[in-house]
Amino acid sequence: MNRQILSVTGLLLCVACAASPSSPSFDHLGAEELRAEAERVAHETIILDGHIDLPYRLRSNPEDVTVRTPGGDFDYPRAIEGGLDAPFMSIFVPAAAEAAGEAKQIADELIDLVEKIAADAPDKFEVATSTSDVHRLFGTGRIALLMGMENGSPIEGKLDNIDYFHGRGIRYITLCHSKDNHICDSSYDERHTHRGLTEFGRQMVRRMNDVGIMIDVSHISDDSFWQVMDLSQTPVIASHSSLRHFTPDFERNMSDDMVIALADRDGVVQINFGSSFIQEDFRRYGERRRAAITEFCTAQEVERDSEVARNFVKEYDLENPRVLADVTDVADHIDRVVDLVGVEHVGFGSDYDGVGPTLPTGLEDVSQFPTLIAELMRRGYTEAELKLIASGNVLRVFEAVEQYAAQQATN
Repeated sequence: MNRQILSVTGLLLCVACAASPSSPSFDHLGAEELRAEAERVAHETIILDGHIDLPYRLRSNPEDVTVRTPGGDFDYPRAIEGGLDAPFMSIFVPAAAEAAGEAKQIADELIDLVEKIAADAPDKFEVATSTSDVHRLFGTGRIALLMGMENGSPIEGKLDNIDYFHGRGIRYITLCHSKDNHICDSSYDERHTHRGLTEFGRQMVRRMNDVGIMIDVSHISDDSFWQVMDLSQTPVIASHSSLRHFTPDFERNMSDDMVIALADRDGVVQINFGSSFIQEDFRRYGERRRAAITEFCTAQEVERDSEVARNFVKEYDLENPRVLADVTDVADHIDRVVDLVGVEHVGFGSDYDGVGPTLPTGLEDVSQFPTLIAELMRRGYTEAELKLIASGNVLRVFEAVEQYAAQQATN
């Protein structure tokens, strides 16, 4: 692996890691030894995941996540097995909720749900709102439930709502989701209604900086991204995005230029694990599958959720089995970020409970973080570098955002 470090800070860190006896390379170990070391590192390191869609999953399918659940990707036992310490619970609000006037209500319901998880099992979970909370809870057996809002629609065009949701524990906001909204354009929406940020969106970026909410550039259009880069006074994150280098026509992922710009401002891209984000062949398979289903439903004049359509989908899947990405593909995206901008600008943003059955082989749920860590060890990453990827990089951005807000409060 060619892991050049382009920044001066990164170069110094790399030299320090190589010289430090506490940060040996693991690439010489056999498979069993490597797995044992990966398990150790996973449990001795804070692992932060930028995006887990548990709240929306539980909204429609309530389950007790203090025990191993039959479905889904996250529960307490599996998180403990995987060494996951600080997951950002996604407060996901569908794009359609804005027009329906339901966005803020849904966000509040999901925040209530996260708070209830923690209140009902205080020995296992605690809502976390700061970097100090994350550090305090590490090693206690309690998982720090951070919260990020996926889709800024609940702000409803009111700057006061940014303060309100900060008070409710939201620590990042993904500015939009699958459709252009009152804040900015979406990478999924071909209309590009605003050619980037709206005037309110610009005001919102500044207010998020001032109150201490990280700006998340996942989902937003390229125009929106570049305008955020010009406006934000603090580093930003992409909480669950992967790289367009591997999926050339997928605007939802980040281009090399975007990764470089993000890093130049000390930000972090957190790699999404979904196979369609990771592997071009799988993404193309998904496009062909959707087109076939649409064609069938149109020809038969049936709805997508009809029994006839469901039977067609089952037959299609049997005749056209999909081949998932695997853990090595996720590691390739991490390598690419490191090659471009250094190890200080990449993290984990799995999208567990959000990408359904498209998770890669070896990363099927939150218990599998040691599998990814072992793959990175095999590629020559040191323990110090793994700690940065697992949480250190995002916590650095989080702390910078906290500090900027504290300074603004005293001005």
